[in-house]
Amino acid sequence: MKALAESERLGLVVMNEQHIEGAMQFWGDPEVMAASGGATDRETLPLVINAYRKCFETTGLTVFGVIERHSGQLVGACGFNPGEDEEKSELIYHFAAAFWGKGYATEAGALALSLARQKAGIATVYASADPANESSKRVLEKLGFHFIDHRWFDDTQQEEPYYELPIE
Repeated sequence: MKALAESERLGLVVMNEQHIEGAMQFWGDPEVMAASGGATDRETLPLVINAYRKCFETTGLTVFGVIERHSGQLVGACGFNPGEDEEKSELIYHFAAAFWGKGYATEAGALALSLARQKAGIATVYASADPANESSKRVLEKLGFHFIDHRWFDDTQQEEPYYELPIE
């Protein structure tokens, strides 16, 4: 499977059914998903992956699988949730706990943003982070996002720091 964007360590791919087991390591992990609305069960995961694949087919952007290039292993997901406003897109990222602290979120985020910059029509990318997750907030700052304010998010049922990045 050819990556749509690559760095020295990582590649972004459109996920499919072969990624279900790997995705269980992050989306199915209650610890990883504790601040993101909870873990996804195994029965629902194929529907999620299929929805993201269809999103890519219709928009050219999606939440991509993050592959570690040297091992070929799916280590996380990073990309864009579809939204109502075509000029704004939400960046999200989730990684299996075994891959935290390696700089993968920042690296994958930069790859995803490079794809967003190639997509006509997106003016702004936004993101939020769990208020207690200092690492996630640092990732957004390293990627060039600017803190705007705190906003309520229904999916996480909490107020979170909200960031934006103009796409140039």
